[in-house]
Amino acid sequence: MADEINTSAKTEPDRASCCEHGKPEAETLPKGIETITAEQRYTCPMHPDVHQSGPGQCPKCGMNLVPEGADASEPSSHACCHGEHDHAAAKPQHVPKVGGKVSYTCPMHPQIHEGKPGACPICGMALEPETVTLEDDGNPELRDMMRRFWVAVVLSTPVFLLAMGEHLPVLAHLIPHQMSIYIQMVLATPVVLWAGAPFFVRGWNSIVTRHLNMFTLIALGTGVSWAYSMVAALLPHLLPASDMGFPPVYFEAAAVITTLVLLGQVLELKARSQTGDAIKALLRLAPTTATRIRSDSSDETVALEDVRIGDRLRVRPGEKVPVDGEIIEGQSHIDESMLTGEAMPVAKAVGAKVTGATLNQAGSFVMNVTRVGSDTLLAQIVAMVSKAQRSRAPIQRVADTVSGYFVPIVVGIAVVTAIVWYLFGPEPKFAYALLNAIAVLIIACPCALGLATPMSIMAGTGRAAKAGILIRDAAALEAFQTVDTLVFDKTGTLTEGKPRLIEVKALAGFDTDRLLALAASLEGSSEHPLATAIVNGAKDKTLSLFKAEDFASITGKGVTGRIDGTETALGNAALLKDIGADEAALNHLSKPYRDAGQTVIYVAIEKKAAGIIVVADPIKSTTAAALKALKAEGLRLVMLTGDNAATAQAVAKQLGLDEVKADVLPEGKAEVVQSLIKAGRKVAMAGDGVNDAPALASATVGIAMGNGTDIAMESAGITLIKGDLMGVVHARILSRAVMTNIRQNLFFAFFYNALGVPVAAGVLYPFFGILLSPIIASAAMSFSSVSVILNALRIRNVKL
Repeated sequence: MADEINTSAKTEPDRASCCEHGKPEAETLPKGIETITAEQRYTCPMHPDVHQSGPGQCPKCGMNLVPEGADASEPSSHACCHGEHDHAAAKPQHVPKVGGKVSYTCPMHPQIHEGKPGACPICGMALEPETVTLEDDGNPELRDMMRRFWVAVVLSTPVFLLAMGEHLPVLAHLIPHQMSIYIQMVLATPVVLWAGAPFFVRGWNSIVTRHLNMFTLIALGTGVSWAYSMVAALLPHLLPASDMGFPPVYFEAAAVITTLVLLGQVLELKARSQTGDAIKALLRLAPTTATRIRSDSSDETVALEDVRIGDRLRVRPGEKVPVDGEIIEGQSHIDESMLTGEAMPVAKAVGAKVTGATLNQAGSFVMNVTRVGSDTLLAQIVAMVSKAQRSRAPIQRVADTVSGYFVPIVVGIAVVTAIVWYLFGPEPKFAYALLNAIAVLIIACPCALGLATPMSIMAGTGRAAKAGILIRDAAALEAFQTVDTLVFDKTGTLTEGKPRLIEVKALAGFDTDRLLALAASLEGSSEHPLATAIVNGAKDKTLSLFKAEDFASITGKGVTGRIDGTETALGNAALLKDIGADEAALNHLSKPYRDAGQTVIYVAIEKKAAGIIVVADPIKSTTAAALKALKAEGLRLVMLTGDNAATAQAVAKQLGLDEVKADVLPEGKAEVVQSLIKAGRKVAMAGDGVNDAPALASATVGIAMGNGTDIAMESAGITLIKGDLMGVVHARILSRAVMTNIRQNLFFAFFYNALGVPVAAGVLYPFFGILLSPIIASAAMSFSSVSVILNALRIRNVKL
């Protein structure tokens, strides 16, 4: 099993005191970066071609510059003396504490990292914490949008009614037309300029940074309709009049569009927050306190953050395991379903490792703390899943390419629409030209296109985490559905990786218990897995063990020594020949076990063949069913093992495997994987993450088999916490579901815009007399983004 990965949190660097007279003082920087001097060069994380000699903001995208050589992923915030000093970034409120320092990012553009909430400089979307936490009290962006939305509803409703009322004679007589216009102006203006202010700010930033996005279109559409209406209301003589003698106004369009876009933002922010539900469900399982044993053996209740490595904790029945550790007293059964997805509780005894947030069911035990805080398995899982949710799948390149041209094309179509309607449309030409151009701007939604992939990835990786499957990045998830060949190690993958004593056979004149006791005593000081199996087997039978004397290890053959006054030898047939014992009878006794692929150890007492000890690594109970399911998927299955051919073939025969490569060294496994890839195969390699590391790295997708807290989460693209091949089956199902969902989202986004933009431009008017109101267009625009997110959330219900 791979070494445990330490993902200790890095400490947020303190911000320097503010500058005086326009000159910044020295600033504390992350470790490895020297104190800023006049010669310190700064660059932009997004535009590395930007360089300057001091801190500031990027002239291209507006992001805070970072010192050259600093990690661009670290949040940075500093403005010059006459701007805002972002000290709040040093101690942000309600910040995630699990997995490291706080950083906010964009779900559509994970390369964006900021030390505080805000808007993405590329697409304008609200930034969100990279790591899910239970410490925050809600989304401030959502609260702000909700407040703006309800104010907009209250003010835009009478505006809409007044506009519609002009077509009803009864209402038209109650409120004169000119007064109605002024009332609409008074009510619509705060809706557009205050409630819709974030859209104008983000729209302006998109122009300044040359990253045109949905807010560019929204700002143009609502801004033009409001500005035109203001001129029509205050300076009507400058514009052509309608049949009623006044130029038409579109305050209701500007106000209602703003309100509907705000509604779309509220729905989108609420739906986006649900993508972290899987992680939050895990975090809620973690206890807040622990029972620590004092030096005088009394108990005390302490907060979880006060627990330290080396502490002894008592865990009673029904309590949650506070942190990661090892049982030193007692035994129990622990429900680890929150990590592995496996409902059956796992038996734990002295020496067994336990994981924080799992549930102790029956039995009390004392544990020694081995990992706390961000080093615990749960914290690492949260950090890893959060990172995976921000990663980009290769298929995202399609959306990125289209989005880069989308907004300029839409603006061009809107301009052409206005010109065509003004030149060839019916009267009032100007009104038709304006409304249809606005409808084109509003209905186009690059946001739906950009959200198509990241929302599915976020939902998919969260669902995987609940099933005990950790996805390292979106690329691995996408690649896994294309895999046609699965290569796997035997030990620890097909088998449990923990040899057990299977049988003890003694020849006539020898007692089996005595033979096992002598063998276990001889192997007592060895840490070899086979020796451990023999010793544990003797302990299970409560046999008395003795101290070994005159111990000797003979390379490639076995061990000898004197146990309780008895000369004992333990090893293979060659060892028995060396000491003059006749191994022929043992060869006959061991044949059926060797044919079954089990390991047979010969025992000689006083230089006479005495019997055999059979040790085997049991095949996992789920292996056969998993291989059957993978075969049904049409995968080519290849077993690689360092074991001898006889053992490998015996295991392959039990499992119905046809392709087996035995006596393969770790580097040889990588060569096999590479040869398959060169032959055009898409290869997934499943192994324990240590001996198989070269092969895991060489494969199209590497799959690390984990078990409890010994999980090697950095070994491969996919890690199976439970550590059996059914996880591969589940990961395959999930990969296919996510990619199908992404394709659905992309199709919906492309189809929606391909259909909506022409309709908004008025192509159906000559044939059917159909025009699309800007208000309907704004509702459709918001619906498209929400629909993409809701479709992505369906992944949470995929059955595994």
